[in-house]
Amino acid sequence: MWETPWGAGFPGWHTECSAMSLRLLGDVIDIHTGGIDLRFPHHEDERAQSNCATGKEVVQHWVHAEHLLFEGRKMSKSSGNVVLVSDVAGRGLDPLSLRLAFLQHRYRQQMNLTWEVIEAADTTLKRWRSRVAEWSIAPADSVSVDYQDAIVSAFSDDLDTPRAIQSLRQLEKDPDVSDGARFETFRLVDELLGLDLLRDVGRAPAVVELPEGAQALLDERAAARAAKDWAQSDALRDALAAMGVIVKDTAEGQQTHQ
Repeated sequence: MWETPWGAGFPGWHTECSAMSLRLLGDVIDIHTGGIDLRFPHHEDERAQSNCATGKEVVQHWVHAEHLLFEGRKMSKSSGNVVLVSDVAGRGLDPLSLRLAFLQHRYRQQMNLTWEVIEAADTTLKRWRSRVAEWSIAPADSVSVDYQDAIVSAFSDDLDTPRAIQSLRQLEKDPDVSDGARFETFRLVDELLGLDLLRDVGRAPAVVELPEGAQALLDERAAARAAKDWAQSDALRDALAAMGVIVKDTAEGQQTHQ
């Protein structure tokens, strides 16, 4: 800061951001994001300058995210706990699993990101891509209007992305929605989420060895279905999905892929 005839002066980066955004994005910006620490004075100053330069309200919505923790500590170079997207990929995880992990959390709340959270998101991402590929070959159907409305409503309510993701989880298992409608709804919503959920559509399922213990669960599930114990069958299907094994019931029996 420095003294001026008009009061204390701040660095010129506020003006730089106004200049860049107006030049590159135009004078109407739907959503402007940033960390909570930038709300004042940076974004207050940027808003004042941009509005004075244009004579109107430039940014329609400001979205300020809380700070991110990793494994319970603030992520910083000095702490030595900075995690890069390349580190996620280096562990054999899809980088987009990070996006899903973030979408499952409210932006206004501080998030404690962990490897366990990222790995769980990676499992969900792989399962959804596999299911979307399955649903893509089902008889065509229209988007589920109920789920579409629920997801749009969630995003319209202060970007409630966790509620939107929960709606997708419900849609995945809803017995009253056809596979064709599931496919169209996931396809449409992915245009907003950007999770590349159609990546496996049209690909032949990879032949891979089942994880340890998966075959025993499959045998147990086959016995449960033979006994018409549908609750146990569903529970075992979920347990297999958590291992990355997707089960599809056909006239010939259980089919699996990962």
